Amino acid sequence: MARKGIILAGGTGSRLWPVTQAISKQLLPVYDKPMIYYPLSVLMLAGIREVLVINTPHEQALFQRLLGDGSQWGMELQYAAQPEPKGLAQALTIGRTFLDGQSSCLVLGDNIFHGHGLTATLRTADQRRQGATIFGYHVRDPQRYGVAEFDGDGRVVGIEEKPARPRSHHAVTGLYFYDDTAPDRAAALKPSARGELEITDLNLSYLADGALHMELLGRGAAWLDTGTPSALLQAAAFIETIEQRQGLRVGSPEEIAWESGWIDDAQLLALAEPLRASGYGEYLAGLVERGRIG
Repeated sequence: MARKGIILAGGTGSRLWPVTQAISKQLLPVYDKPMIYYPLSVLMLAGIREVLVINTPHEQALFQRLLGDGSQWGMELQYAAQPEPKGLAQALTIGRTFLDGQSSCLVLGDNIFHGHGLTATLRTADQRRQGATIFGYHVRDPQRYGVAEFDGDGRVVGIEEKPARPRSHHAVTGLYFYDDTAPDRAAALKPSARGELEITDLNLSYLADGALHMELLGRGAAWLDTGTPSALLQAAAFIETIEQRQGLRVGSPEEIAWESGWIDDAQLLALAEPLRASGYGEYLAGLVERGRIG
């Protein structure tokens, strides 16, 4: 059965206040697109066409207005509410009915991934249907993240959350592939001292069973967290640099759907038409003239 995706786009965005006091962080622009387009695109690159978007109850209508039911991209989007933030692993319990016994990919709504070979890495993780796959990224300041510990053979033997003395420089990113046991594992977790179901504890449950895998994102890959004003600005500058240099868009659901064969030329042109004034529509229309790369 096909894997299903979950985007966790809840939370208060308090690190971005006052910017996010009136609108969800995941609806803010990252250069030329809403932030949520980027994690959605990651799921699409993994070949996932059924996605659950989890957000706060009072902002759900805004996400629905932006993304619709996904049919315009050959997808199926559903929505669920997270009344209050009770941990990242709560996404698996909220999404239990949506998943309906299938494997899943959870991505955080404020994470951006980009780089050569990313699609191949995602497809490799998708093919692994037993256990869990997490993604490691080399960072300068690992004490700010959940950090993986490795043995002499390069296997993950531990994960420590924001360690004072990190045992590696590889942070665990906000992208997780899980088998069909994830909702039960999440439901069995005990809340942490801050009252949340921690994603690290969920991953450690897989590790304890010898079922946790890690894919390392190499030097040519970018992983950006947009949770602070500085990080948001850096992400926008990064996307602008890539797009202006290459003339290609990063995180475009329309383009990925078209390249994947989920929509045809006529459907892409119809999506492009109302967007022409921004330049984004001109780019999409130009894809049809250029033809598919693959």
